[in-house]
Amino acid sequence: MMSLYPGISSAEFLKAIVGTPSLSGQEKSLADALEAFLSIQGFSPQRAGNNIWFTLGSVSGPTLLLNSHIDTVPPNANWVSDPFKPEWRESRLTGLGANDAKGAVTAIIFAALRLKQDHFQSGRVLVALSCEEETGGQGLGTIISQLGPLEAAVVGEPTGLRVVSSQRGLLILKCTARGMSGHVANAQMLGTENAIAKASRDIVKIEQLVLPSHPTLGMMKAHVTQIQGGLKRNQIPDHCEFYLDIRTNPESDHVALTHLIQSHLESEVTIHSDRYLPKWTNPQHPIVMAALKAAKKEAPTSSATTSDWAFLKDIPAVKVGPGDTFRSHRPDEYLLLSELEEGICFYRDTVLHFFEKASV
Repeated sequence: MMSLYPGISSAEFLKAIVGTPSLSGQEKSLADALEAFLSIQGFSPQRAGNNIWFTLGSVSGPTLLLNSHIDTVPPNANWVSDPFKPEWRESRLTGLGANDAKGAVTAIIFAALRLKQDHFQSGRVLVALSCEEETGGQGLGTIISQLGPLEAAVVGEPTGLRVVSSQRGLLILKCTARGMSGHVANAQMLGTENAIAKASRDIVKIEQLVLPSHPTLGMMKAHVTQIQGGLKRNQIPDHCEFYLDIRTNPESDHVALTHLIQSHLESEVTIHSDRYLPKWTNPQHPIVMAALKAAKKEAPTSSATTSDWAFLKDIPAVKVGPGDTFRSHRPDEYLLLSELEEGICFYRDTVLHFFEKASV
């Protein structure tokens, strides 16, 4: 990786960290480089695993969290350029993680540097650069208790600097259809029950199932994402499993939603994962208002994707950053230089506006 030296520009910094592979769970090299760079810049970074955080501004008082993640998904097979050899061409940097979310990481760090250079003391800012966001592993959720009380948070994800004040959660359900096994030739005489047929009936019901709606995010939908059943071609299957992916709306109760779906199905339904809870912040909260002012937007929007916001408990937060969510996890993802520069200004201005409101 290119050295992260003092005086490096934000564009060269982004190129350097994009050129450093940091697949989820393999972020050590990038975390080491970031820790060293932040120390050289006069911060006092703390670290747990490959999560890094530091503070600036006041030593006490309300704390605003700026967070983004340093890990990426693996590149898929359709990349035309080398995902680990980024180059700036016509003010566009193409490389793995340029958009999701190393652009936000760079913008947050350089916003912090500008605040430090301006001797910012109007509040306390905590910057947390987390790992394993893409896999839900040893990331922000594992260090949140070490960060102390937080007044509000900004989660850096590519939203085109649109201020997201509500995001969906994620509920994964495991459905198990059980039947009675037997030889296919004797199935009618033995009274067997085909577990795959039972699962198929349930899948048809799921396609037709109407789930509660949300005024901003709309209706939830259960999607079948995996199915497995049957042992041999000449044996009636007695077991079939399939999984449901449901992107849940704010105020959704995951347990109640599981019971609702169970009431419509023959299969047994259990919760496989419900760690990613839906989130909503009152549009009148100071963090939303500060972010809107910084982004020069009239009103917040919503997001169907999850993020580390899910681990912030009841802390008021917004999700916003440079880039475009539709470039994420796609071949040849990129970030524009103009987006990076706008992102730096946005995070700096959000901090200033937030503490202006906090002091009123």
